[in-house]
Amino acid sequence: VEFLYCDLASMKSIRQFVQRFRAKNCPLHVLVNNAGVMLVPERKTEDGFEEHFGLNYLGHFLLTNLLLDKLKQSGTHSHNARIITVSSATHYVGELHLNDLQSRCSYSPHGAYAQSKLALVLFTYRLQHLLTANGSHVTANVVDPGVVNTELYKHVFWVVKVFKWMTSWLFFKTPEEGASTSIYAAVSPEMEGAGGCYLYNEKRTKSADVAYDEELQRRLWTESCKMVGISDESSRVP
Repeated sequence: VEFLYCDLASMKSIRQFVQRFRAKNCPLHVLVNNAGVMLVPERKTEDGFEEHFGLNYLGHFLLTNLLLDKLKQSGTHSHNARIITVSSATHYVGELHLNDLQSRCSYSPHGAYAQSKLALVLFTYRLQHLLTANGSHVTANVVDPGVVNTELYKHVFWVVKVFKWMTSWLFFKTPEEGASTSIYAAVSPEMEGAGGCYLYNEKRTKSADVAYDEELQRRLWTESCKMVGISDESSRVP
C-alpha cells in the first residue's frame, strides 16, 4: 500500500496527483471515486465551486478523465479496468439545475448534496456510453453504499446526531458493510464486462428515472468539461 496525497476539492491538487501517479508508470486496474462532504454550510472550494458540487462531483469528474487513458491501457478483453463511483440514495430526490449548478440562486445543503449525487449517476452512465462507443476495455458503475456510520453526518442537526448515536447499531451499516458493494463492483467476477449499472447491496437496481435522460447526461458532461478546463472529446459521439 502506498499513499499519494490528493485533495478532491482542488483542481490543482488533482492534476499534481495525476502527474505523480503517471511518473510511477504503473497500470491502473481499479479507480474508486469515494470522497465526499454532506450538508455542509454554503462555502466554496479554492476554485470557486460550491463545495458539494465541486468536491463530490467535479473533483471526481476531472480525476477520472485525467486517468482514463491509463485505465484504457490497463484493461484487457478478459479483464476490464473498472471505475466505481459512490453516489447515494439521496440522488432519487435530487434535481439537476444546469442553469445554476453552483446553487447561487437559492442554497440548500440538502438540495446541493442531492444534486451532486445525481450528477455522479448521470456522469457514470454517460461515461459508460462513451467507453462502449470507443471499444474500451473499461467499465463504469455507480454504487449506493447505504446509510453508513461515519463522520459524514457531522453537519446534520443535533437532533439527528442524537438519533444516530442512539440507533446506529440498528439502522446504520458499519464502514466495512458500507464498503462491501464498492468492493463487489471492483473485484467480483460477476461484474466482469458489466458497465452502466447502479448497485445497492451488491445487486443491480434501478436509479432515478431522470438519471437515464441521455440528453441531460450529454449536457452535464459538456458543461463539466468547461468548468474543469478539459476538452470535450465526447462531442463526436452521439
